[in-house]
Amino acid sequence: MSTPDRIDDVDALRGFALLGILLVNIMAFASAFYGLEISDPAFGGILDRSVHFVIALFFEMKFYLLFSFLFGYSFTLQMRSAEKSGEAFVPRLLRRQMGLWLIGLAHAVLLFHGDILTTYAVLGIVLLMLRNRSDGALFRLAKWLVLILAVVWGTLGILITLDPVPLDRSAILSAAEAAEIAFQGDWQAVIGQHLTELNSVWIILVLLQAPCALAMFLLGLIAGRRKTLARPEENTALFQRLVRTGLWIGLPGAVIYAYVSVEMPESPIAVIALSIGLATGPLLTGAYVGAMMLLFGSETGHSLRNLLAPAGRMALSNYLLQSLIAALIFHGYGLGLIGQVAPLASVLIALAIFAAQLFVSHWWMARFAYGPLEWILRFITIGRVPQWRRPAEAR
Repeated sequence: MSTPDRIDDVDALRGFALLGILLVNIMAFASAFYGLEISDPAFGGILDRSVHFVIALFFEMKFYLLFSFLFGYSFTLQMRSAEKSGEAFVPRLLRRQMGLWLIGLAHAVLLFHGDILTTYAVLGIVLLMLRNRSDGALFRLAKWLVLILAVVWGTLGILITLDPVPLDRSAILSAAEAAEIAFQGDWQAVIGQHLTELNSVWIILVLLQAPCALAMFLLGLIAGRRKTLARPEENTALFQRLVRTGLWIGLPGAVIYAYVSVEMPESPIAVIALSIGLATGPLLTGAYVGAMMLLFGSETGHSLRNLLAPAGRMALSNYLLQSLIAALIFHGYGLGLIGQVAPLASVLIALAIFAAQLFVSHWWMARFAYGPLEWILRFITIGRVPQWRRPAEAR
């Protein structure tokens, strides 16, 4: 059953976000060339490029934004929970963010260097400092974060296009081959490569992902204050407007980004296309929110919501479990299949993983109050042992 502070729609959206994040992340696990200026030479066929195009079009730079929006929305649920329990919110949230940062650090070092949790942990402190600003001020800040970031990257792209620097293909190939060999090694080699990757990943986080994530945090905070997702029948017009804006502006921008990033990754124009994707990505993410909320109100959507919600309730556990399974498939301490699985096969593997998670999540949440990592994080947050099993009458 849903409650005012733990509504099924929010959990289902979070479960939906898990699918999109997995489809993007598995591409990074499957190929050491993911995110580089050149495509994987082993998978350059029409089918391979088509799969990458679909992933870039619908999922890249959209679903981590959806997760970020829901983080901001859940921030308001945490505030209400602290208020109900009579506890001071700031110390409670600081403990939670510390726990999230430690979990994210372990995730980044042991499983996946593309971790987002450590970024969320830090940005959550920023959100804490901004929580008393008005909705208007928060919306303006979110808007300018996205626009300024897009303009900066667009300007950089124009400068690079006007004075292009020859691409050092041999250096990129050597780096990718070295990474592939490391990921095919034992756990020490894999961890060593993760640490190496983190030396450059933080630049992407700070100059690309973090500003957009913070913008979506702020929009989520506004929506949470207004209980937008808790009152879908009162916000139908808003959801319809989000869908229209995403289709008319967000989708064309995503097409430009996807086409250039897949078909012209070595061109300086790719940076300009990235800036277009940054500017329009939040709009397509908004369309996803609007479309899913409208769908959840239908009979078919109600069944989909019930299917996704348990996975969303234990999203933290599922997120790390996705990385663990992918690591065991693609890293050397498992099957070591990095560089050997085509993009379409990787997508099918991701869908199989997610389907299994839906089943396991339904089974788990029928018996337990929290996912395993959610239980640990709540223990850190409230400073006492939380309830573990659900009462028999609630099952």
